[in-house]
Amino acid sequence: MALDPTVHIVDDDRAILDSLSLMLTAEGYTVRTYELAQTFLAAIRQDDCGCVVTDVRMPEIGGLELLAALKRQRVSMPVIVMTAHGDIPLAVAAMRQGAVDFFEKPFDGDALLASIREALIRESGEEPPDAETCMIQERLATLSMRETQVLAGLLKGQSNKIIAYELGISTRTVEVHRANVMTKMQAGSLSDLVRMALAVKRDG
Repeated sequence: MALDPTVHIVDDDRAILDSLSLMLTAEGYTVRTYELAQTFLAAIRQDDCGCVVTDVRMPEIGGLELLAALKRQRVSMPVIVMTAHGDIPLAVAAMRQGAVDFFEKPFDGDALLASIREALIRESGEEPPDAETCMIQERLATLSMRETQVLAGLLKGQSNKIIAYELGISTRTVEVHRANVMTKMQAGSLSDLVRMALAVKRDG
């Protein structure tokens, strides 16, 4: 990894660009901002080091299209996605396309910084300790078969009603199982739950 890794921020919201740039610059990072994904894609090179923080919904080229374009250009920098819409299925799709993490706006600045640090460590080839992955796997192992099925539905972006229909149970029963999954996984939000489950799949 470069001694002075660059964080590339791609978002059509100027306020987000300014606030993230200020926060990351204060942490000692070199920051480049782009209001359009196509501007970023035109500026990036295969051998650039650092990571990318991008919004999911943007004009013309959105976050998913950006991930696909980076693959075509053989740019291997880790990508963290953001969404202001609480669009879990879209965030899941982004992570399945290679994003390393996702955050719902408004996000916790410290959590985003931690994710960026981990992304840069991964890029450097110095894998972080897998203690967290082991912890998540242990929590997953405590889920019952039905709770695991409900979690699988949530990862597909399905509503409680759709999960209930596919499993042949009531929506109320799905809600109970979903609450149990959140408790056992110690997830503070659906975003946390999805992030943990996908992180284990990615590392597995």
